[in-house]
Amino acid sequence: MLRQQLQNLQEIHRKMMGEELSGLSIKDLQYLESQLETSLRSVRMKKDQILMDEIQELNRKGNLIHQENIELYKKVNLICHENQEFYKVYGTRDVNRANRNSLLANGLGMGEESRVPVYLQLSQPKQPNYYTPARTAKLGYNFLHTAST
Repeated sequence: MLRQQLQNLQEIHRKMMGEELSGLSIKDLQYLESQLETSLRSVRMKKDQILMDEIQELNRKGNLIHQENIELYKKVNLICHENQEFYKVYGTRDVNRANRNSLLANGLGMGEESRVPVYLQLSQPKQPNYYTPARTAKLGYNFLHTAST
C-alpha cells in the first residue's frame, strides 16, 4: 500500500517536472498545465509577499537611520557652535578641554555605551620649557679653566 502510494507520487512528480509525458492525452496535459499554472501563481504570490515584507522592513530601518542622522547632525551643530563660542572667548588655547567639556555636556561621555562617532582635532603638542643652565655637565675628563682676575 505505501509502496503503491510512493510510486504514484513519484509518477506525479515526474509529470510535474515534464518527464514521461508521451503517454498522456490532451485532457491530461491540460489538467497538468492547469496544476502547474496554479502552483506557479502560488509561488509568485509568496515571493511577492516576502519581497514586500523585506521592502517594508528596509524602509522602516531607513527611517530610523534617517531620524538618528538628524539627531546626530543637531548634536554636531551644537558642539560646533559651542566650540566657536569657546574660541571667541578663549582663543585657540585649551582646545582639548573645550572639546572634552562640550562632548560631556552633550551626553557623549566615554563612560556611556554609544555608537556616536567622535571627531577629534589634531594640534601640535606644546613644547616643554626645560631649564637649560648656561654651564652643563659634560661627560668625560675635562679641565675647568678659571679666569684670572
